Amino acid sequence: MSETQDPTPRSVELTRTATGHYTARNPAGAEIAFGRGEGLLSPVELLLAAIAGCSAIDVDIATSRSAEPSEFRVGATGRKIVEENGANRLEDLNLSFHLSFPDDAAGRKAASMVERLVTLSHDKYCTVSRTVEHGTAVAHDVRVGVDGAADDTR
Repeated sequence: MSETQDPTPRSVELTRTATGHYTARNPAGAEIAFGRGEGLLSPVELLLAAIAGCSAIDVDIATSRSAEPSEFRVGATGRKIVEENGANRLEDLNLSFHLSFPDDAAGRKAASMVERLVTLSHDKYCTVSRTVEHGTAVAHDVRVGVDGAADDTR
């Protein structure tokens, strides 16, 4: 099996707006506020939304060519666990698709595609869930400065 790389890097920049409140912004300028507090999605909820959203887009784009859904909801769940060493992670991730289409030929055609599209999204197209399942490493680098001091990056 050969792998090819898309040369376009994906990125967001996160900015702190207040204690526990952040804004993520992509290069195109789209942004979302998140963090801890009333009215904010947590980072874990954003991960669940990204997994659900990725597959939802795959299913929606294809089915909407045939018929506009009358209902389109995707639930994403997972259980947070703490490992013996104290490390946190999610397990038992699950997506629940709830779709309805009009009772006509186009709606029935769209409805008949959903299970196959969900499977294709999971197995091939959804970069988010495939990355989670693959267990891709997350690297980091750190630069810390002190206001007014000479640049001292270590």
